[in-house]
Amino acid sequence: MYGAGDVRVETVPDPILNQPTDAIVRIVRACVCGSDLHPFHDMPAGAVGTPMGHEFLGVVEEVGSEVRTLAPGDFVIAPFAWSDGTCDFCREGLQTSCRHGGFWAGNGIGGGQAEAIRVPQADGTLVKIPAGVDAALYPSLLTLSDVYGTGYHAAVRGRVTARTTVTVIGDGAVGLMAVLSARQLGAERIILMGRHTSRTDLGREFGATDVVAARGEEGIALVRELTGGDGTHVVLEAVGHLPAYEQAVGVVRAGGVISRVGVPQYEQAPVGFGSLFGPNVTLTGGPAPVRAYIDRLLPGVLDGSVQPGKVFDRTVSLSETPEGYRLMDSREALKVLIAP
Repeated sequence: MYGAGDVRVETVPDPILNQPTDAIVRIVRACVCGSDLHPFHDMPAGAVGTPMGHEFLGVVEEVGSEVRTLAPGDFVIAPFAWSDGTCDFCREGLQTSCRHGGFWAGNGIGGGQAEAIRVPQADGTLVKIPAGVDAALYPSLLTLSDVYGTGYHAAVRGRVTARTTVTVIGDGAVGLMAVLSARQLGAERIILMGRHTSRTDLGREFGATDVVAARGEEGIALVRELTGGDGTHVVLEAVGHLPAYEQAVGVVRAGGVISRVGVPQYEQAPVGFGSLFGPNVTLTGGPAPVRAYIDRLLPGVLDGSVQPGKVFDRTVSLSETPEGYRLMDSREALKVLIAP
């Protein structure tokens, strides 16, 4: 990406092993993330492009001398953050704060929207998938790289249980995965706030019991009406813009939890007496340590009992990636799969 709206496909040098803990992975599936649209909207123009993409499946082609759990030919999922798996934060299940980790497409590490990539800390980062998995499962497996784990993280941090009512704000892929995850954690009343019927219909399939299409004060009033004036115990905010946060404050029940996983596009937001302090509302969330959840969520994907890959509604080739950005930006696609 060279700036807002300027995505190009270029030929770059093949990745090579740099550290003995590295692996080289040939990418089999990647995708465009909703968070990729933030720089697509406002990234300053520059003479040097930034590699893009942080979600991918692939096949290990080469490993460094200190890699112990992987071998060439292994089929793997890569979380959107790489991590060593051994530091105190990783052991606590917070791989996004790994002392020796980082994120794709920065500090000399390539992006996942590519043919191949160097994976640092390969043992701690990559999750091996059983050999011979059906290619029909690739879309669902790819969601474990980010959006499924992120939606699940929102629900976990929100402390969703069978006794909690839930509002999900946002009908993008992460919001829909938050609906799916809230249902998996036992929530029986899930209100999805979204305006796109094709997406909210999928949300109902994933477990939403109610849909509120209105935004702002009107949307808040409708959620309050659905909940006897109280609001819901948990609000999962999957957008990242200030109006969505304000909506979350408006629909959360006293004593409830707002869990944010939409990347915030603002620096200041209401947290004072009238918003969070007075009604004893907890604010939580953050970048999802999806590596902590993959082992838990993978069995349901492999046996087909959970189908998060339904969020992919368009597929493009690697050379068509700029069109994939356009499709998502124009809301012509919910989530775009890239098949190199």
